[in-house]
Formats: sequence, C-alpha cells, structure tokens
Amino acid sequence: MNVVIIGAQWGDEGKGKIVDYLAEDAKYVVRYSGGPNAGHTIVVDGKQFALHQVPSGILYKDKTVFLGSGMVIDAEALFNELQMLKDNGIDWEGRVFISDRAQLILPKYRTMDKERDAQRKRPIGTTGRGMGIAYAEKAHRDGVRLADLDWADKMAEFDGEDLEYINKYKDQLLSMRVDLVAKMHEFRKDNILFEGAQGAMLDIDSGTYPFVSSGTSCAAGACTGSGIGPHQIDKILGVFKAYQTRVGNGPMPTEFNNESEGELCQYVRDTGREYGVTTGRARRCGYLDLVALRYACRFNSMDGLVLTHLDIYDAMDQIEACVAYEIDGKIVTDFPANVDMLNKAKPVLEKFKGWKTSLKEIKKYSKLPKNARNYIEFIEAFTETPVSIISVGYERNETFIRKNPWK
Repeated sequence: MNVVIIGAQWGDEGKGKIVDYLAEDAKYVVRYSGGPNAGHTIVVDGKQFALHQVPSGILYKDKTVFLGSGMVIDAEALFNELQMLKDNGIDWEGRVFISDRAQLILPKYRTMDKERDAQRKRPIGTTGRGMGIAYAEKAHRDGVRLADLDWADKMAEFDGEDLEYINKYKDQLLSMRVDLVAKMHEFRKDNILFEGAQGAMLDIDSGTYPFVSSGTSCAAGACTGSGIGPHQIDKILGVFKAYQTRVGNGPMPTEFNNESEGELCQYVRDTGREYGVTTGRARRCGYLDLVALRYACRFNSMDGLVLTHLDIYDAMDQIEACVAYEIDGKIVTDFPANVDMLNKAKPVLEKFKGWKTSLKEIKKYSKLPKNARNYIEFIEAFTETPVSIISVGYERNETFIRKNPWK
C-alpha cells in the first residue's frame, strides 16, 4: 500500500512526527520534494532530532529511505545531517538512497538565492538555502543530477569551485544513487510511505503564488517526485495544526493582530514552540483558517486529516477559527488566487468553548473532552474530510489513530 503524507497548511504542521509515527508500519519511506529548507522535528523518548533532507523514517533501524527525484540535494548539508544521526547512535549506512534524477544544489546557489530575493520589490522571504535557484536551473535545463555525475561531457561544463564541490562528494553520492522508478516497481507489494515537504499552500501551482516554495508540495508531487503513477496512490493524508502558522512573507488572512492580539500570539508561539527548525525564525501565528484548509483538502483529494498541536489550547477558555473572509465588504467562502484579495481579507470567526484540561494522556478519541470533540467535528463537517489521526504532544506515543491509513 502507498500512503502519501503532506502538509495541509503553510508548512511546519508536524509532518515529521506523523511520518515517523506511521513509518512503523511501512517498509520504505520516500521523501519526494523539497530540500534543505525543510525542517522536521521528531521527539523519541525525550530525545529531539531535527531532520532537513533525510526522510523521517530513518529513526527506525529496519526502514530504508529514499530521497526522491523531486528533491534538490545539498550534499554538504546532507552528509552533515547523516553524521549527526551517526553521532546519535542511528546507523544509517545501507539504508539511505538517492534517486538518480534528483538535482544538486551548488554552493553559489545560496548566495544567488539571497541576492535575488533582496532585489525583489516584494521579497519572498526565502530561507536562502539555494533551492529556488536549483529549481530554476532545473527548469532552464542547466541543472546537474546524480545521473550526470559520471557523464564526462556534462561534468566538462563545470570548473573552479563548482567542480571542486562536485568532486568532493561525487563518490559518496554515487554510492547512494538508485533508479527510483525501478525500486518503486520492485517494492510495489510493500507498504511505502511518501513524505512531502513544506505545505500544500506553498505549492508552486496551487499555493499563494508568488509567495510559495519552488517545488511541488501537493500530493500529486508524490508521483512526479517518486517515480510512481497516480493509480498507485492508495491514501492521502494532510497534516494540519489546530491553529495557523506561516514563515516568511506572503498573505495570511487569519494572522493575529500584534496590537490587539499580541498576548494571544505570544502564548501560541511559545506554547507551540513556533520557531523555525531550519532558520530559528519566529513563525507568524493566527487562527485556524478553515477556508484555506478546505481548499487544500479539495485540490489534494485528501482521504483524511491529521490534527496536531491540539494540546496547545488546553488552558484556553475559548477557541476561534476562521470560516469565511470579509473582502471589501463582501463575504468570501472560497480561497482566492489573488494575493491582493488575500491581503485585504479579514477573518470571519466562529467561537468554540475550550476544554480546560490536559490532553497529554489521552489515547482514544472517545476520551477527549466533549468541547475538544465538538471542535474536531466542526472541522470535519466544514472541510468534508475526516480527522483520522490526532496528536496531543511532541512524543511519538502522544498520538492516536481513529482510522488506520494502512488498512
């Protein structure tokens, strides 16, 4: 069975934890998009791991993981990450492979990335990891793939620092290179978990363009980035937080107002540890945007949702969520493509009673406080998508399943 996990918001939804949790029942994990700008945090037995390019399933000693064709690889950062895993007792050798169609990020791309964003009239707020340049070079057909590393004519195009960098990591990369299409066909009868990066609302085609990532972060990217066809996807799950966050620039209709809601914003940010794994930047926080979430469910054909950070609301008397936008005096219930409309949008909020109790020890949906269940069931009705998995803490075991995606 093939199960796809994506972020259903603007990234940072807790995908890493959920991939790690579901990987127990998978044999292989494939990361199909993104690069070193992604940050997945996993806590196991009180120990925290911050992963950027390596698929989250690597923490299970019996899992094999693949970096997919849709990824752009920073070799230096990748091998530093693998060394970190080794230093922490994770034996990864022979379990991490890279698609021969994945692209490489050259060191100069990082500088180019920052310079290009600084020159924009409306900066995107890039992480400066060189991803945008790598994807642009790919589209221009000037990039370099792992498949090209032993192609003499292609290597002749590089010199100086670029060639020196490629040669430094060439042998290591070649030892991990695989034909991912062939591998996916070989393993077609096994359970495979496909891990996205960033979030659906940062997808280059369906997100808040131009304030998006350069890669494909929607569910369809699992096909193009992993070498499988659409008919081979069995389940699609979208991970979302009980509230909303965003990193970098771009519209966010439900963002807390710093003047009138600054205290609430700081509470959510600190309680939810809303600081970037990759950059350390404080994330923008706001009310759960159900309009955007429903839009993400629709264009990704989600079979189920995964709700994380529900416990952040444990101490609150009242919770609010956005059910529509007010734009120029009109009520809008569908997510607009126009950035100017999104910038003008004011959230129309629905109020919910809080539950005023800790959810940390709860292992079953029926044991949740009634008000927590009311909040979840409203989300399900609004998005027309069931909430299949719920996370009530950072640890792997602080999670429970309502509907198992592997069955």
